[in-house]
Amino acid sequence: METQVINNSDLHFEHKLWQRELAFWEDELKSFNNRLSELVTRWTDNKILAQLDHYQNQFTLHGNFIDKLQADITMHEVNMSAHFKKGEDVLNRSFVEKHIEFRSKMETQRHIYDNLKKEFSRFLSKYM
Repeated sequence: METQVINNSDLHFEHKLWQRELAFWEDELKSFNNRLSELVTRWTDNKILAQLDHYQNQFTLHGNFIDKLQADITMHEVNMSAHFKKGEDVLNRSFVEKHIEFRSKMETQRHIYDNLKKEFSRFLSKYM
């Protein structure tokens, strides 16, 4: 069985992609929350207000996920930097496994967030 070598630069590149994606999500959440604020002033129907509360909660949960993953990526980058300073470009297995776990979390969250955006867009088209 052949051993695959994974370098810091490979993981760093993926971290940068994720950080840009997370920053974009943060910006979108600000826009979505602004829309919620507009709708709260337009509607008094408890059913609609409950839906607005649902979306606000979902946006908060997604924002918390963003914050957590950004912190995790930063810790990963600090660890990689320490390896690099020691002249170690190849990472250990547990570190790479953690990176693969981050990748899986990102893929799952993309799916969840995409569905939330679609659902919220349908809601907006109905009640804006």
